[in-house]
Amino acid sequence: MKGTVLYLLARGGQALLVLWAAFSLSFVILYALPSDPVSIMLNQSGEQSTVNQQQVAALRAQYHLDEPLAVQYGIALWHAVQLDFGNSIQSGQPVSASLAEALPKTAALALVSLVVALVLGVSLALVASLTRQRWLRDLLLGLPAIAVSLPTFWVGLLLLQWFSFGWHWFPAMGNQGLASLVLPTLTLAIPTSAVIAQVLARSLAATWRLPFVDALRAKGLSPLRVLLTHVLHNAVIPILSLSGVIVGSLLAGSVVTETVFSREGVGRLAQGAVSTQDIPVVQGVVVLAALIFIAVNLLVDLLYPLLDPRIRGAVR
Repeated sequence: MKGTVLYLLARGGQALLVLWAAFSLSFVILYALPSDPVSIMLNQSGEQSTVNQQQVAALRAQYHLDEPLAVQYGIALWHAVQLDFGNSIQSGQPVSASLAEALPKTAALALVSLVVALVLGVSLALVASLTRQRWLRDLLLGLPAIAVSLPTFWVGLLLLQWFSFGWHWFPAMGNQGLASLVLPTLTLAIPTSAVIAQVLARSLAATWRLPFVDALRAKGLSPLRVLLTHVLHNAVIPILSLSGVIVGSLLAGSVVTETVFSREGVGRLAQGAVSTQDIPVVQGVVVLAALIFIAVNLLVDLLYPLLDPRIRGAVR
């Protein structure tokens, strides 16, 4: 029990360090850009030619842009600890409110895409593992290699061309109804399922060669039963190791997918903020993405001991 508590405290400390590093790196990069947020804000509102220097100075003071860089960093870090990233330079709305509004839409897309990717990837790997026809197994294992190399934006445009513009089965854009979720889900799920299928297929092939499998087969258990009750349990552990990578790819893919399908969400919010150099929004998105990544990795760390007794003993 004591070992578990110490382990969790250590992982929590590492998580805080990663979060701080992500915030600090984004702060340095964004503030090194050769642009003036106040000028961008005035250009967006069309007030650049109607304000005087006193008003410009007041705006710079409002956003603490007249302070030294170290002071700006300290103020930004203190507010970020309180989940207060200020107001968007473009819209004037609180960044936290914009993220809270956009997050559920992106979370729904990412979760549905992950479920579909797991179903497709695991099913493909299981069928390839069970089939005795070498040509069919090679064909099934070759599909993920093709799918993983497809760019997300190209998959989205192809699905739009076929199912929206060509056959008119699904809407081309928007967030209205379940139908509008189908094509974005497939766009994210296809490359993700390919990664899952590749890793799981290799893990299954390695597990099939272990001595305990021969012992189970000698007892008369069918290949399907051995696979589902024993082999699969051991083979899924590498998938957990990929959880952080999968979540990262879903977050990155959501930027492209939400842009292609004109969906509201964190990805499209980030794309708009980067294109307009909306520094507070970009920082908020970076911290949110880091929080999600950290939470997923902590969850994986907690699940590992449940699946692997060797790790459970080491933690204790």
